[in-house]
Amino acid sequence: MKRILSLVALVALVSGCAKHQAAPPPPYVQTTVANTGSISPSSAMSGLIAPFENVAVQTTLVEPADTVNVQEGDHVHIGQLLTQLDTADLQAQLQSDIATAQSDAANTTHTVYSGNESITQGNQSVSGARASLARDQTQMERDGTLYRQGYVSLATYQADQATVRNDQATLNSDIATMQANGSSLSAPGLQQSSVAQAEAQEKVALAQAQQVRVSIQKATITSPIDGVVVNRNLNPGEYPGSREIFTLQQVSPIYAVLRGSADQIVGIHPGATATVTTNDATGVHTYTGKVVGVLNEIQPGSTQFQVKVVLENANGALRPGMAVNGGVSLPGVHGVLVPLTAFTDDNHDSIQIVNSDDTVKSVSVTEVASDGKNSVVKGINAGTRVVSNGQSSVGDGEKISLQP
Repeated sequence: MKRILSLVALVALVSGCAKHQAAPPPPYVQTTVANTGSISPSSAMSGLIAPFENVAVQTTLVEPADTVNVQEGDHVHIGQLLTQLDTADLQAQLQSDIATAQSDAANTTHTVYSGNESITQGNQSVSGARASLARDQTQMERDGTLYRQGYVSLATYQADQATVRNDQATLNSDIATMQANGSSLSAPGLQQSSVAQAEAQEKVALAQAQQVRVSIQKATITSPIDGVVVNRNLNPGEYPGSREIFTLQQVSPIYAVLRGSADQIVGIHPGATATVTTNDATGVHTYTGKVVGVLNEIQPGSTQFQVKVVLENANGALRPGMAVNGGVSLPGVHGVLVPLTAFTDDNHDSIQIVNSDDTVKSVSVTEVASDGKNSVVKGINAGTRVVSNGQSSVGDGEKISLQP
């Protein structure tokens, strides 16, 4: 009987201890209150450094190179001599054209004098023919009166008539000649056209000489930009032909060409601030520039676009072909803010909120924009308490503690 009572007492003691043991507290989870605010989002893209200008230098001259003054990798400035082509043939052609122009000028002068002389002689011939006609007409009229009075013979009167007819024919001929020559060198006529032809020949010769002068100037080939020689394809004594003899790249300023999808370029406009970073053995280097253009799809049918950012590169640290990462500032966005870490998935469309009874619940949201730390979302109201770490192991319906 004692044994039974002891067993009952032991059971009662164990039951009492179980009733007084405290339940474990809910786990502590860091939370934050979603408030209304503004962020300055940016679009992250990768890309390559590209030259500001890429210039292919060619020449239409067929003269050989006397000197080539640069090597690949050399830095050059606007107007710096790259190569000098031989101009001996061009100089000889220039002297020939100048001599031809001088000869044509002399011929023009001769034509002017000859034309003036022909015009003067024509005017004198017309005046003389008119005077002869007037004199012979007077003689014919006097002899006609005497003939009718019987003082001169018919033969004399007829001879006078023939002389007048000859005078009239001569006058008509001289007038026709004068009209053909022109009354002066400024009036239309044969002499004016002869002078104009001579002057045109002189101008042609002068134009040919000027053309050769231009070719001589082109034989001195200089750099059109401040940049770097990346290709030299000409040696002294070689003829340029039709090939590209130099390739120059302007690298200050320089472009960063970023590639992004349609979603990444939405809202990017020329003038937007962009940050470009490079990573090398010496560390991470950051450059700030401006967007100068948003180019449409790189290849037809693709979804890749280009954003061109211009950067200063006075020290030459950025070189064409370098891989870079870039971020372009987008217009500010206002709304309900949550930490970027609050999303429970990679698509950023779900977070966990804390109910009034301190239980956790998953809700769907829409991310409007992000600045890399916080995101503006739709789907919750300001003042909602949000689980800061969406990757925590807290499950829906689980009660949490707000105090550590």
